[in-house]
Amino acid sequence: MDSVDPKYLDPLLGVVFDLDGTLVLSPHPFDKMRHEVIRLAELHGVTPGHLSVKQTIPSLMEAAASEIDHSTLPEGTRFRFEASVNRRLDEIEVEGLEKTVARPGARELLDALTEKGYRIGLLTRSCQAFAQGALRRTQLAHFIRSSRTRSSPGPVKPDPEALLAVLREIEVPPNRAVFVGDHRIDADCAHGARVRFYGLLPVELGPLGTETDRFKAAGAVAVARDLAQLGRQLGLKPQATAVPAG
Repeated sequence: MDSVDPKYLDPLLGVVFDLDGTLVLSPHPFDKMRHEVIRLAELHGVTPGHLSVKQTIPSLMEAAASEIDHSTLPEGTRFRFEASVNRRLDEIEVEGLEKTVARPGARELLDALTEKGYRIGLLTRSCQAFAQGALRRTQLAHFIRSSRTRSSPGPVKPDPEALLAVLREIEVPPNRAVFVGDHRIDADCAHGARVRFYGLLPVELGPLGTETDRFKAAGAVAVARDLAQLGRQLGLKPQATAVPAG
């Protein structure tokens, strides 16, 4: 049975989506990316062994930056570290564009939301080149009114200000928006911005109950196993199945 969403006090106006894993599927080698962050951090003076591949990339970046800031390393080291990490992560992400596909149901969901008048935004930690390329490749670009990526000026996800910036750009108040994502940092971002969060289970996942419980514990209003179910949770009616003539 689908999760039942509570009644909205005000009509829902907009939906902001995460990108990778939510609207598109791509071969992001996150283990490789974490190792690269650690390698570059140590190259810029972070003590070997202080960072772990079990940390998320945002956590690694924050920990490395904090250590650099509180060290006696030359001025500008943090800037050079962050710039080198972003260049390397951009390279790794763009390498996967050729194998990037739309998540099943993505075009149908965005088309239905647009038809109903929802304003759609995008918030991703992917770089601008990957995000634009992935949206064009999957034919989803025209649905997105505004997007923010890791390359955008200002705060990046999971900073709640990044989500609030997207909402300002699509002119949707936080109390009339939903943020949809497939990762805990998406939930944390929504919680910080006081925006309702809908969790989307990964295409490849472990025990269903365990993943759902994790999202619920992170404050998800609802959890969907796929984009079709998410559409129903957002109030979209399933398309009628055509009856063969005869």
